[in-house]
Amino acid sequence: MACEGCTTSSKLNFDFSMAFQPIYDAVAGRVWGYEALVRGLAGEGAFEVLSKVSPEQKYRFDQDCRVKAIELASRLFPAGEELMLSINFMPNAVYEPAACLRATLLAARRCSFPTSSIMFEFTENEEVSDTEHLKNIIIEYRKHGFTTATDDFGAGHAGLGLLVDFQPDLIKIDMKLIRGIDANPARQAVVAGIVGIAGELDITVLAEGIETEAEFLVLKAAGIRLFQGYWFGKPAFEELPQVHCGADVLAVN
Repeated sequence: MACEGCTTSSKLNFDFSMAFQPIYDAVAGRVWGYEALVRGLAGEGAFEVLSKVSPEQKYRFDQDCRVKAIELASRLFPAGEELMLSINFMPNAVYEPAACLRATLLAARRCSFPTSSIMFEFTENEEVSDTEHLKNIIIEYRKHGFTTATDDFGAGHAGLGLLVDFQPDLIKIDMKLIRGIDANPARQAVVAGIVGIAGELDITVLAEGIETEAEFLVLKAAGIRLFQGYWFGKPAFEELPQVHCGADVLAVN
């Protein structure tokens, strides 16, 4: 089955690659996985790369990012380690969920990378006008064993209303709610509410943007298990960075 994007999307006129940032599991005391972050070939940031993507290239770019992330992860992830690969995707670039997964599934099969080790993040910063379409995407992705996640939760277009319409497997609390939370009772109360609701809906919570030990300890005490941020490790271009938790080095590579 073809979709509109398959037949109308323009080829990319630029190259890109990926950096990888670790996600730490505070309960298991180990690396849980890595998020693939788009970068230019000289290490340029995501904003600079995304600024090159025209509306006609959005579908092709989304597809190529998935394939690139899987190819690199299959080469970098240590054999035998149970690690998740987190890939960002654009809901508005998915025309027909089943058809738009073909390149992803082919790449996973070619690289012998299990679909159960792939998590797709959609960001709240991209407004999704058709929530029914997004719900169908999540249903289709789950059929193939993918984990689904909401990025930037609490700072985008939907917020808690999003969880009424559908429930992803994981939500990533936006760093704007995290920054300085150890000294801010209001932020602590909001995050506690999110953690409580997520628990009732059987949704895993990840706190992103952690920069200090104090932020980490407050969030861990609040019941959050997964963490991401510079305090654990910065993104590394086309390699897996060392991962730190306090004085401990938890590198997997």
